[in-house]
Amino acid sequence: MKDTKLYESVLGDIRPWRVERVTLNRERQAIEVELTCPPEAWACPTCHERMHVHGYERRQWRHLDTCQYKTILQADVPRVSCQKHGTQTVQVPWAEKHGRFTVLFERLAIDLMTECSVSAACEILRINWGAADRIKQRAVDRGLRRRREESRLLKRLCIDEKAVGWGHQYVTIVSSADGDRARVLAIEDGRDEYSLNRFWRSLTKEQRAEVETVAMDMWEAYWNSTVSYVPGAAQKIVYDNFHVAKHMNKAVDEVRRMEHTFLAADGDNTLKGTRQLWLYGLENVPRKWASRFKALRESVTKTARAWKAKELLRSLWKCEDEEDAVAYFKQWCRDAMATRLEPVKKVVRMLKKHWDNIVTYFRYHLSNAASEGLNSRIQQLIQKACGYRNRDRFKRDVLFHLGGLALYPASAQ
Repeated sequence: MKDTKLYESVLGDIRPWRVERVTLNRERQAIEVELTCPPEAWACPTCHERMHVHGYERRQWRHLDTCQYKTILQADVPRVSCQKHGTQTVQVPWAEKHGRFTVLFERLAIDLMTECSVSAACEILRINWGAADRIKQRAVDRGLRRRREESRLLKRLCIDEKAVGWGHQYVTIVSSADGDRARVLAIEDGRDEYSLNRFWRSLTKEQRAEVETVAMDMWEAYWNSTVSYVPGAAQKIVYDNFHVAKHMNKAVDEVRRMEHTFLAADGDNTLKGTRQLWLYGLENVPRKWASRFKALRESVTKTARAWKAKELLRSLWKCEDEEDAVAYFKQWCRDAMATRLEPVKKVVRMLKKHWDNIVTYFRYHLSNAASEGLNSRIQQLIQKACGYRNRDRFKRDVLFHLGGLALYPASAQ
């Protein structure tokens, strides 16, 4: 085949290399492209000082397919001997160091693996699972290295926990809410203070000082860690409003269960099978249950009083500013305490204790909504993979899909 010029155009600027010949190998179902270079002086890949060729190493790389055939690049790559760094193979322009695939092939593989399973990508690319996994791992290493070199300032962070595996196993997930799309910054084993400490220590002193606000739940370990490492963190922490609502929902359900037990003793099953209804916001009640729920709300029950307190608390987040929120919260506390329901009163006391970091929402308008969205997508990854036996592989998969990393090889950006 005499289409060497065509493949030189396809491969782009590969000087001083050139295409020597192109061969169709029907047995391998591949097109083999032989590349050569002139016997000139080369630079050491590490220190870039000019060196003479010490020898050659035969190598080959998988490139993007040509029609239905695999495309294989082959070359005798020069090896140079450097007094400082020893004998090394020179860098070729179409692939990364130690790579078995061209940068364009790796880019295609990365795009496929972000959209479908590794097995499906392997079938499309006609490579084995191990090769695909190596491309993925190289991409994550590349992205993490670039992130460290970039040293981007982090201003708005979210900290949340997620249950993984069997039993009470958790990981701490730190994500960034800067920009249009949230991204996972770190996944640390456990949910104690030391777990989060590992993340803070991975940042520079300048990065920690530039943190503007941090959203989290009311977990004391996260508070202690953040206050220890982030200057002025006590005024920057925002307790997530979704977790506040979660505590109030739990109080409503406790009241319902206690009241149902009391009523059922007299044969009254009014509250039987109504658990989910009381957890709905008024605007989210399904139409088919609307009339029944209206009757339940109008009934003189303790559960109805607790639900009303829950709904009034939801309106807190609609306040215009911090001053308005303080006034509304004080009135809500009085009304909630007047219900004389111990689970509700317990939530009131808890919110009063943590009020200084609840009201900060009106300064920064940050919640863990982005983090909860990432948790949902992480759960999808777990389901697609049918679970992970290896915790490190789980973390790297999350970073690959949700880390916002620059995954592509340098010349394919």
